[in-house]
Amino acid sequence: MVRLPYVTALTTLFSYGLLFAFGQLRDFFRRIIDWFKSSSKDLKGYAPICLGLEDFYTRRLYLRIQDCFSRPIASAPDAWFDVVERYSKDNNKTLHRTAKTSQCLNLGSYNYLGFAAADEYCTPRVIKSLKKYSPSTCSIRVDGGTTDLHNELELLVARFVGKPAAITFGMGYVTNSAIIPVLIGKGGLIISDSLNHNSIVNGARGSGAAVRVFQHNNAAHLEEVLREQIAEGQPRTHRPWKKIIVIVEGIYSMEGELCQLPEIIAVCKKYKVYTYLDEAHSIGAVGKSGKGVCELLGVDPADVDLMMGTFTKSFGSCGGYIAASKEIVQYLKHACPAHLYATSMSPPAVQQVISAIKVILGEDGSSRGAQKLAQIRENSNFFRSELKKMGFEVLGDNDSPVMPIMLYNPAKIPAFSRECLRHNVAVVTVAFPATPLLLARARICISAAQSREDLVKGLEVISKVGDLVGIKYFPAEPPKHGNQAHKKVE
Repeated sequence: MVRLPYVTALTTLFSYGLLFAFGQLRDFFRRIIDWFKSSSKDLKGYAPICLGLEDFYTRRLYLRIQDCFSRPIASAPDAWFDVVERYSKDNNKTLHRTAKTSQCLNLGSYNYLGFAAADEYCTPRVIKSLKKYSPSTCSIRVDGGTTDLHNELELLVARFVGKPAAITFGMGYVTNSAIIPVLIGKGGLIISDSLNHNSIVNGARGSGAAVRVFQHNNAAHLEEVLREQIAEGQPRTHRPWKKIIVIVEGIYSMEGELCQLPEIIAVCKKYKVYTYLDEAHSIGAVGKSGKGVCELLGVDPADVDLMMGTFTKSFGSCGGYIAASKEIVQYLKHACPAHLYATSMSPPAVQQVISAIKVILGEDGSSRGAQKLAQIRENSNFFRSELKKMGFEVLGDNDSPVMPIMLYNPAKIPAFSRECLRHNVAVVTVAFPATPLLLARARICISAAQSREDLVKGLEVISKVGDLVGIKYFPAEPPKHGNQAHKKVE
């Protein structure tokens, strides 16, 4: 958890206060100008689609720094990629692309195992599937959208994660937001980690079930919430809950922290409630053989009722899956709108996942999968360790390829992003509403495709920019033996 220092909190609040005050002042003068310019042609009687306060943050804060977000790329998201250069003539209100690109070190993509770029095993098979099946099935799964590849993938995913059956979807976000309302409804209770992803939040809200939140990664508080809710029952009637589901993530995408899964599973088993595990960022990326946090933390997959994951990170494709018992999967195939009404996964995307999993399992006849898994662990732990030694406030746990660097102050968000880009290092900065207002950060994502030289280059740039922007909130660790420590980094 982030412990925000008082001085940093005060300066950050002061900065946002200034931005808010000047934004309100500009809105006031804008209303006066618009009043003088108003004419009979204006649509009268219509409420504005975007009310002033609803889009205030976008207009007066986000647009100032929108060049730091949504940067287009012109190559595969490999260890290095080409970032398209843009310019603005109206103070960032609109951005125009140029024909120029800059080759940058990629520290922002979810390409954990390096499968998003051309691969000697995956790419030829994907091309072959493209020629055989075309880019799209142009149909839903229950009509003509299920190929032999889709059936093969679902069997392979179930075997990979250690569950009896699996069902796949064309989008990772939809996997959560469409599945949760099918699993639980009115009269049910969802207990969600306070830092769960937006897809889980929206799925829970759309379910009609009651939602309670427990403190992030805190099994003791989860037990308190469970005991209280079981004792009280449903609101007004106090009838027992029809069902209770606890939802957690394997790796929290904005914190880089591993779930305290063994402790949470113990609590859930004690109170006979279901567990739903989102492994979007952990499946394929952690564990000795890439099978996620269950393997890493020694949890039997049979103890997790529903395992969700995406193919967009470690497997270099798109889509998501739910792995569970055969009964649950069969029910979802008949009840889930994302399966019944959405176009099925593109066959080449399905083939990409199949090939990537086979490489990870060593079924391609090589040891490249094991090498990739060892490389992502080594790269992640090295990069995290070096950042901490430099004095950055880095969140997350060892083995996690996600490592947020805390920025806090709104002025430091664009400064850090632009300076890194100027030195050909592409990073992702994250601010409100994706994070709490005071907890802006840069989220570094490490890949097995990156060499030690790539990581050292990134560390040098981040260290230099960190000194310039002033985000080294802790004292740097002095080198132990001078030249020896320098040689070790090289």
